[in-house]
Amino acid sequence: MLAVAAVLLVLAGAAPAVSAAPAAALARPAPASPVKLTPAAADSITRAILEDRAATEAGLMSSPISYLATVQRVDFGAKTALTVGSAAGNDVRIADAGIAAHHLSATVVGDSFRVQALDPGATFKLKDAERREAVLGPSSIQAGRFTLRLSHQRFPAIIVFDPQSPRFRDYKGLRWFPVNLGYRYEVQLTPNPRPDTVIILSTRGSRRRAVRVGWFDFMAGRTACRLEATRLLEPGVGENDLAVFFRDATTGKESYGVGRYVDPQRLQDGRYRLDFNLAYNPACAVSEHYNCPLPPRANALRVAIRAGEMDSHYLH
Repeated sequence: MLAVAAVLLVLAGAAPAVSAAPAAALARPAPASPVKLTPAAADSITRAILEDRAATEAGLMSSPISYLATVQRVDFGAKTALTVGSAAGNDVRIADAGIAAHHLSATVVGDSFRVQALDPGATFKLKDAERREAVLGPSSIQAGRFTLRLSHQRFPAIIVFDPQSPRFRDYKGLRWFPVNLGYRYEVQLTPNPRPDTVIILSTRGSRRRAVRVGWFDFMAGRTACRLEATRLLEPGVGENDLAVFFRDATTGKESYGVGRYVDPQRLQDGRYRLDFNLAYNPACAVSEHYNCPLPPRANALRVAIRAGEMDSHYLH
């Protein structure tokens, strides 16, 4: 848990800021108020949110790619290739009868991976098709009962998922604030006139590059708030995939100590839906095998956002 301790020091202000606002001050638009809904629409949205929460809990409890299913992570580091197999000496050793002694190798090729089976008879499954070789982007393959996630993020790694992971015994559900549609907004993005590249630190100490795309302004109760939206410059992230990483007055108390994420949803009229009832914890709230972005200091709100996921305390 040393990495988590280091993260909390960074967030507490023990390290220099990694993302500073542009020097030129921009005029702020009037902050958006919560969206007005008819009772029928509010009931429908609330039901959909509750159904999504139930599905998320069910996935954590039993999915073969649940965060609780992670059993191993190996970073490529200075290497361009890693071997996976049951024999000693493999970079990723999986001591299981369903894994050959030297099952496969994964090589980083630019933004992709070249996967090759090694031992005769060894194969891997890609989209339910048995293969001995493939070039693919950041994604997952299966070897025996195990899922291997080929994670890139400019800091490539292999994450191993086991459907028989002993951590499933740690399952205790998830917690959320009650649905409060007063935290649901349809807001205009104020674009950054000179989109700049910023550094987003991660829970594993990586310096991940992102573009600061713009800002969202909204009212939380009587408090005007601003959050910056970024787009990670990483394989698999689309041109329109915006992310908002934030902290608020509940962070480290009612909600997860690193912070939370909320995904802006672009609407047909060009605005974005920002619904904090859908705010969620990063994967590292449950598993130490992930490399999660930290909220920039500009996104530390003083107001409490009592909506979305709370901290279920899987890791201490």
